[in-house]
Amino acid sequence: MIKSMTGYGSAKGTAGDLEISIEVKSVNNRYLDASVRMPRSFLFAEDAVKSAVQKHISRGKVDVFISVDSSAANNMTVKVNEGLLKGYLDAIGHISAEYGLPNDLTAVSISRFPDILSVEKADLDAEAISAGIVAVAEEALADFDSMRQREGEKLCADVLAKLETIESLVCEVEKESPKTVEAYRNRLREKMTELLGTAGVDENRILAEAAIFSDRIAVDEETVRLRSHMSQLRSMLKGASPIGRKIDFLIQEFNREANTIGSKCQNSDIAHVVVDLKSEIEKIREQIQNIE
Repeated sequence: MIKSMTGYGSAKGTAGDLEISIEVKSVNNRYLDASVRMPRSFLFAEDAVKSAVQKHISRGKVDVFISVDSSAANNMTVKVNEGLLKGYLDAIGHISAEYGLPNDLTAVSISRFPDILSVEKADLDAEAISAGIVAVAEEALADFDSMRQREGEKLCADVLAKLETIESLVCEVEKESPKTVEAYRNRLREKMTELLGTAGVDENRILAEAAIFSDRIAVDEETVRLRSHMSQLRSMLKGASPIGRKIDFLIQEFNREANTIGSKCQNSDIAHVVVDLKSEIEKIREQIQNIE
């Protein structure tokens, strides 16, 4: 099933004591352009997230937003500077003994001395956290893919409906084309009769001229190719692989055949049909810009 290039997905999860929240958004783009936004302290997981994105998406401008809540994490430790503490105690004991002052130190009072206590952040397990972030990213991408598939189904239905219209227009062209030759043959007979009289009309000459005219305006090849292109497009729409670029090329061929029919037609009715035909092809071209 085809997928739309536009979509949104989100997921929440944990990586150890970290709360992870991820959002994925995308819009149309000719190639894959993935951008990951996350806290600087967790940038070590960026490449792994981008690799996960590349497995799910072949083209489009994709933005991945990652937020990390570490408020519940128990990764802060308080350390005592033992050497400095001993120095303070020795110095204060010396002052007390030397000058006869009371030594009324308490654990709380001395902990307030500069640099006695320090708060340090424990080293992060980068590999485990990266794996946790990627796991949440996979959930967000799965949600993202579900939305793109739903949009893809709508795009597919719309394109197929327009193909039905194009097929009916091709039928009209095939129906009207022989009438153009017949009308040309009758006009030619009338002119020759007007100029030469009934006795001077050469039916063989009329048939030869009509055959030359018929060959010049024949659109059989173009309509056959158009039907072939329509069959290919229907087959592509049933495929599962990214097909947006292939369809884009195929629609160029649709336009080529329609333009050729328009240049050959000598009939106002066919000309109107060709205008409608090109309009439907253009509508498909616009829609497939949304297909991955």
